[in-house]
Amino acid sequence: MAQESVKTIRKQALNERDYGDLSGLNKDDARAKWGEDQVHIWRRSYDVPPPGGESLRDTGARVWPYYMHEIQPHVLRGETVLVAAHGNSLRALIMALDGLTGEDVVSMELGTGVPIVYKLNADSTVASKETL
Repeated sequence: MAQESVKTIRKQALNERDYGDLSGLNKDDARAKWGEDQVHIWRRSYDVPPPGGESLRDTGARVWPYYMHEIQPHVLRGETVLVAAHGNSLRALIMALDGLTGEDVVSMELGTGVPIVYKLNADSTVASKETL
């Protein structure tokens, strides 16, 4: 069923993390080139970017301001907002909403296509979180 009345906004701030020199390579090719341990560090660490790419912290640096200035005001006005984005963009956003540290977010798993519903208090803190 079409949802013509639903406004869709596309912003680069929610794009997937830039994997730099790892882009276009499958995991096995990357591991063969740089080693399994190094590739794991680049892919899962909070603040170590792959060559020419972004760390999760870098991804958060563009996601968080977009959330605070463009998404959060709608939610605080009582509007429902659906955020559909890539895994690392969502991990960065969840990190901020849940108050996770860089160490916490490294082990956080995020299911593909699994909705998470947040309700906020008037002061923008999380009132509830439900994974559907």
